[in-house]
Amino acid sequence: MKIQYWCVCFFVLAWPLTAQTSDTSSLPGNGLSQHPFLYCGEWQQRGKSDQTMYVVRAGKVVWTYSIPGKEELGDCTMLSNGNILFSRRFGASEITPDKKIVWNYVAPPNTEIHTTYPMGKDRVLIMQNGNPAKLLVIVKATGAIEKELVLPTRVPTGYHGQFRHVRPTKAGTFLVAHLDLGKVVEYTPDGKEIWSVPAPSAWAAVRLKNGNTLISGNQHGYVREVNPKGETVWEINKDDLPGYPLYTVQEVDRLANGNTLINNWSGSLPLERWPEVAQLIEVTPEKKVVWVLRDWQNFGPASSTQILDEPGVPENGDLAR
Repeated sequence: MKIQYWCVCFFVLAWPLTAQTSDTSSLPGNGLSQHPFLYCGEWQQRGKSDQTMYVVRAGKVVWTYSIPGKEELGDCTMLSNGNILFSRRFGASEITPDKKIVWNYVAPPNTEIHTTYPMGKDRVLIMQNGNPAKLLVIVKATGAIEKELVLPTRVPTGYHGQFRHVRPTKAGTFLVAHLDLGKVVEYTPDGKEIWSVPAPSAWAAVRLKNGNTLISGNQHGYVREVNPKGETVWEINKDDLPGYPLYTVQEVDRLANGNTLINNWSGSLPLERWPEVAQLIEVTPEKKVVWVLRDWQNFGPASSTQILDEPGVPENGDLAR
């Protein structure tokens, strides 16, 4: 497989880039001042405009980067050196804070990329939807494919709906949310299935430090923590948070304080209803809502959010708690 490098011209959306918002005084938390964060979302304005990622610090949008509307921002990680590694549907890239592309991968025809995640400083994990679908570990400096695992799919030619987030674990295995098969599977480095659990329309799965697995449900709007036996030990369903219904849950993360951050994507709703959706919701283990981001002046739908003051080194997998 040949890895190509390219230069793309990027443009900034016309949305306001200041901290101006609609009235958020009634929302839990401190709005944009709650956390510094990297924010990405797929299908902004249903793909009719450029797709933009944002960095927020001290309550203000301080940095943006945009890609063409036909692409999608679904998996974004800021590395410890400040670079950002991200998927863009038809490939993956790494950019510096001054927006220089330092690594790039172009997806082959009839494939899509919705997982791009660092494995140390030098390697990248990619899930390449296609026929066949391939989990790839790529050496950034040389473009060499260090690992290639062919994974099963329900519809080999329906590559858009096969996978979203895939993550490595501290044990060296791969945790795969099979979106189209409705389950989460853990694979050994050589591709052997060693654990699985049913999970309708699974969008993301994260192996927690306690050994449990945190899962998000795309079309079904849920967040679920299961133990190694596959038993649900904690969950939030669509209408469990009064005033903040879940629609299409994409990335979920367990924070160092024990809270859970939910990316509540709005693409399942008509465009005119998007402003009523809480894009980000932070809840305690007791399911108390402590922060809600609902800011449609600054941001589009939420797919992937990284809280930037969390302890640990992202490329070492330290954000999986």
